[in-house]
Amino acid sequence: MTDPSQSDAILGGRVRLLQSARGYRAGMDAALLAAACDARPGDRVLDLGCGPGAVMLAAAVRRPQARFTGIEADPEALALARANIDLNGLSDQVEALGGDVALPFARLGLPRFDAALCNPPFFDDPRALRGPAPEKTRAWMAADGLAAWTGFLLKAVRDGGTITIIHRADRLADLLAGLAPRCGSLRIRPVQPRAASPASRVIVRAVRGGRAPLVLLPALVLHPDGEGKHTPEADAILRDAAPLGWD
Repeated sequence: MTDPSQSDAILGGRVRLLQSARGYRAGMDAALLAAACDARPGDRVLDLGCGPGAVMLAAAVRRPQARFTGIEADPEALALARANIDLNGLSDQVEALGGDVALPFARLGLPRFDAALCNPPFFDDPRALRGPAPEKTRAWMAADGLAAWTGFLLKAVRDGGTITIIHRADRLADLLAGLAPRCGSLRIRPVQPRAASPASRVIVRAVRGGRAPLVLLPALVLHPDGEGKHTPEADAILRDAAPLGWD
């Protein structure tokens, strides 16, 4: 790894994470996505675009009887993910493999997963974003578009399996359009910075082959109005490993 790394503690210190000092660094979105994982014992879970492994490691600590496989295209991020798996002593439960959403899922030679987690790059139009630092470009800019990510996920998950994605709230329509060909039983959890603010993120959970009606769940509010601290609900998720919940 040519990019120096820094060590962080997440999930109330339950997970130690080496992250790039100059590139993309996992934060709130990764923590919420890990909390949204409701994998059952024995489930195989894919973390697509796993980066340094923040999502799958935090999810693995929460769900110790499930197995996690991260797929990452960037060699330096992949090396960090593998180092973090070893650092946290989770090599029996978690693995990280090289792979790219631009290539067919079948190229990986893996059976379909019971569940998938994904925090795709938030932008696919360079005009919508002032150019990020070169080290962050891959994490922020989806060169193949959001449709490539949803298309890969649809191929990677078995019938009856779940796909859980966190993304910008203004891309909800694109997310639903990408999942619609093969998914149903959608549940959507908006995430609001404050109760008086519009949602900035959505966490979408879909079932491949599901037929139940779409459900819009109550929002998760991160901060009390006028205050910088977290709400008790957000703090329980971030520090105490409380599940996000899909009811």
